[in-house]
Amino acid sequence: MKPALLGAIVVAAGLAGAAAYVMFGRQSPAPESAVVTSETPAAATGAEGAASPEAAGARLVERVPEFQLADREGRMRSLADWQGKSLIVNFWATWCAPCRREIPLLQQIARDNRDEGFEVIGIAVDFRDKVLAYADEMQIDYPLLIGEQEALDAASAFGIEAIGFPFTVFTDAQGRIVAAHMGELHGPEVAVFLQAVKAVNAGTRTPEQARTQITAGLAALQPSAS
Repeated sequence: MKPALLGAIVVAAGLAGAAAYVMFGRQSPAPESAVVTSETPAAATGAEGAASPEAAGARLVERVPEFQLADREGRMRSLADWQGKSLIVNFWATWCAPCRREIPLLQQIARDNRDEGFEVIGIAVDFRDKVLAYADEMQIDYPLLIGEQEALDAASAFGIEAIGFPFTVFTDAQGRIVAAHMGELHGPEVAVFLQAVKAVNAGTRTPEQARTQITAGLAALQPSAS
């Protein structure tokens, strides 16, 4: 493995399991659900799992970036191949426990929302042979793109300098990035993201309004302070 990749994965391993919501909107009052603007570093895990806005160094771009990675058959693909779809782009690795746990949820999201114009794209930052073996074992049926340093470069193209695994980006059907989530996804959170993206696609929300909606929806999921 290349030294640069190894160093980046060491950082990523330290961030794995973080729970941070990365958007362009306002900041949530809940520290475990930090929301940052495009000018503010994204939240990642700090001491005792608390959100640390300095750690990830993310400044999300506004639109899906251009890059190419090999798919399961070895063909070079770009996210533009799914033009017109709302994408759920999930960065993951086979050695990442939260990544493995959320795969069944991603499978269900893909199946339940494909007819509404959504597609889950898994980007594996890992050795190709390990990804292919694990994908077969888990019967992953959504598209996968695979790379080592190249996949980390793809994360950087989104504006993520030190990615925590898993990391998921939600786009609208026009290729605009609505929001992103660092850490393991759960069903209620996904519902908030998808509802907002669907509103953008329907023309009843702008991306900015959708981010405000997401912020409020995620805050409502947090347990009330005693």
